[in-house]
Amino acid sequence: MSGLLVTEWIESSGGAERVLDVMGNSFPDADVRCLWSDLPSAFPTHQLEQSWLARTPLRRHKALALPLMPSLWRHTSADRSYEWMLVSSYVFAHHVRLAGQHIPKYVYAHTPARYIWNPELDRRGDNPAVRAVAPIFRSIDRRRAQEAQAIAANSEFVRERIRRAWDRDATVIHPPVAVERILSRADWRTGVTDDEERRIIDRLPDSYVLGASRFIPYKRLDLVIRAAARVGLPAVIAGSGPDEQRLRAVAEQAGVPVIFVIAPSDALLYALMQRAEVFVFPAVEDFGIVPVEAQAAGVPVVTGPVGGQIETYVDGVSGVTAESTDAVALADAISTALFLPRFNARTATARFHEDVFTSKIRHFVGVERDVRQLRPPQSLRAPSSRRFKPAA
Repeated sequence: MSGLLVTEWIESSGGAERVLDVMGNSFPDADVRCLWSDLPSAFPTHQLEQSWLARTPLRRHKALALPLMPSLWRHTSADRSYEWMLVSSYVFAHHVRLAGQHIPKYVYAHTPARYIWNPELDRRGDNPAVRAVAPIFRSIDRRRAQEAQAIAANSEFVRERIRRAWDRDATVIHPPVAVERILSRADWRTGVTDDEERRIIDRLPDSYVLGASRFIPYKRLDLVIRAAARVGLPAVIAGSGPDEQRLRAVAEQAGVPVIFVIAPSDALLYALMQRAEVFVFPAVEDFGIVPVEAQAAGVPVVTGPVGGQIETYVDGVSGVTAESTDAVALADAISTALFLPRFNARTATARFHEDVFTSKIRHFVGVERDVRQLRPPQSLRAPSSRRFKPAA
């Protein structure tokens, strides 16, 4: 069955990119269509086509390009016929329609567009101009969501958001996480080859609380620092982004050592996780890939009580849910997590394995034949050498 994979845009790293990679492995004969790609040669085994936006400066200004996207997706042409489409959507990709082709459209929704449905979670949606047109876009978005043959959500949290926004039910298929890769090395310090990163490992305190994400306000890494200070443990903050200066100002007042690790490699991040006492994740996320990675590295997670991330662990086994996301509640949860019995990392993360996602997404689309009979699984692109790059 010839199929088409559709996504918004392709960046050098990210959760949606990870999903697209595994979708590509799940459907090795499918073509790929996106608005633009920052890695146009990254999918050598698939035909990748970009929209005309890829040839304009708008590809660097997503907020400016947003008003054009619904119309652009409605006027998408293709040089060949397809039997189905699988759309990885978190803005407007699920609006896609192929000229002259009436084929089943299956939507894997990371979330309905936060810009118009949940502006409190995305400051770009709080712009007065966006707020003014949001009711129109919500009406269009809801109407076009009805075209999908079926919708999958990346979490129960997003499933409920889809129900409220689009008045549709969804099947929950959690995203794939590279848990097998993390589990494959007992000590990720041996995988760190960069001399500077080795020196970072050598300077780590014996015990610390870890926070890791992009440095942007809604990730609330400042709460990781404040909660660590309340329990009297050093904090290690890994990532990069525009919020770095503010976070460093918070760290100066913390009263405990705070070490910033800027743009760590995967190997260094996994080593940081393995050495940490607790991984703290205060953000409200649609799913939360990094908490799963932390569990694969053997460290318990602490999160707030709202968001898809609470679906990634078993409370009281491989993590603790704080009563709220203020520093006091997070500190109480850290104190509890410090005394959890050691858990089995492989068992805790088994349901997020790539093979589980592949089986479920192929069943979702209705392609039952074993993908291994078509082509040996392969990575569509090399792992990113740096994590948590600044948000665009």
